[in-house]
Amino acid sequence: MTLKIVDQAKPNTFAFENNALIKATGFREYDARWWLGQPNSQKEPELNLMGAQALGMGLGTLIRRMGVGPEIVTGHDFRSYSMSIKMALVSGLMAAGARVKDIGLALSPTAYFAQFALNAPSVAMVTASHNENGWTGVKMGAQRPLTFGPDQMTALKALVLNGDFDLVGGGSYQFVSDLRQKYVEDLVVGKHIHRQLRVVVACGNGTAGAFAPQVLESIGCLVIPLDVELDHSFPHYNPNPEDMEMLHAIRDKVLETGADLGLGFDGDGDRCGVVDNEGNEIFADKVGVMLARDISSQHSPCTFVVDVKSTGLFATDPVLTQNGAITDYWKTGHSYIKRRVAELDAIAGFEKSGHFFFNPPIGRGYDDGLVTAIAVCEMLDRNPEKTLAELYRALPVTFGTPTMSPHCPDEVKYGVVDKVVGDFMKMKGDGIEFAGQPLADLVTVNGVRVVAQDGTWGLVRASSNKPEIVVVVESPVSSERRRQMFEALDAVLRRNPEVGAYNQTF
Repeated sequence: MTLKIVDQAKPNTFAFENNALIKATGFREYDARWWLGQPNSQKEPELNLMGAQALGMGLGTLIRRMGVGPEIVTGHDFRSYSMSIKMALVSGLMAAGARVKDIGLALSPTAYFAQFALNAPSVAMVTASHNENGWTGVKMGAQRPLTFGPDQMTALKALVLNGDFDLVGGGSYQFVSDLRQKYVEDLVVGKHIHRQLRVVVACGNGTAGAFAPQVLESIGCLVIPLDVELDHSFPHYNPNPEDMEMLHAIRDKVLETGADLGLGFDGDGDRCGVVDNEGNEIFADKVGVMLARDISSQHSPCTFVVDVKSTGLFATDPVLTQNGAITDYWKTGHSYIKRRVAELDAIAGFEKSGHFFFNPPIGRGYDDGLVTAIAVCEMLDRNPEKTLAELYRALPVTFGTPTMSPHCPDEVKYGVVDKVVGDFMKMKGDGIEFAGQPLADLVTVNGVRVVAQDGTWGLVRASSNKPEIVVVVESPVSSERRRQMFEALDAVLRRNPEVGAYNQTF
């Protein structure tokens, strides 16, 4: 089969529909994201259905050459166009000889679970996760419970853009209709909360609304639903529990109803955000510290993996130290943390974005927002005399920021971060103070984490799935030191005119 692949939309409709449009920048570090377009949008589309078909051909070819077997699970989220993208992808997979097991409407962790339940080594989940409407994407893997990393994504990109397909035929398609219920049953088996917990469950009208309320009710929680009706227009806010708009909505509902906690899920259900009974929006890294305290008291000694955006408490918390916990700071990104958790046989991995990974006996190693939600409820059940706010206050105080993301084009964002890293390396080499303090350390495993002598730190890295730079700051000293670090860090970032406005600040 001859397929013409183009990297930009053509003004002529006939040309657009007869070429496989698939922009190269859509192949990210560990998954794929493309802009499909929205009414009145000035941005050109980056993918069409023939492009999705080409992606399927490339993915089918790659898993064939990897020798992992032809079986692959696929599913889709609730966006209006996701099923169309999935079926185009499926046609390409089948042309390359894949045996497709389609689980229909699903969360990303439902698809990961299906790899185990259906004995399929590979997965292709069509979702743009928390990205705004108009985006689509695919999360892929060929070695459960892992998803692709940079090596696999680079190989896939080359296959697709070069049209290097093995179109051997012989593929097949099977729709699996009962996977949703099997997934729910697997989550709740043996789980029961004895403490009567009133839980606000917020889904931002995303796909998690079809799963989360049932799961939490099944373990004994009294669910107070918030925006659980599926609506691909996301009428209230984007389903992203890292964004303050969603967290504020959960906070308001918790305070209105007197709930014990609020739980928020992103568009494909692999992340969970937490609000305590007093309406405090707890950033996910602090939730991770609380869970690490609980887990390390149950399973000691144990190792945790955390991303470089996360609080320094994982390394300094006295309770974790007393419990013999070991912490490994690693690259941000669900694929990176997932692989590192497997490599170190860590019991859990935590990302500030809300991706949490639990190995047995808690989970299967992949990120699942509902497994996280259950773990939070079980933590409260093991501390019946304490509220979530009291557990939160028991942590040492630090002053952190939300994840802040100034716009920066995909084509230049990595170059910008490289320049920032170079600037800081020169400062440290020259012994120059930064933000009023000597530089104690530079962690460059993923962008640069700039650590001052008093423990205040700031991170700059390139977003793996959006045209953005990521900035996070934390101080164990004061809010003033947090502000000082942010302003100094931003001044270095602003040396690059390609960096735009922040999506949110603090």
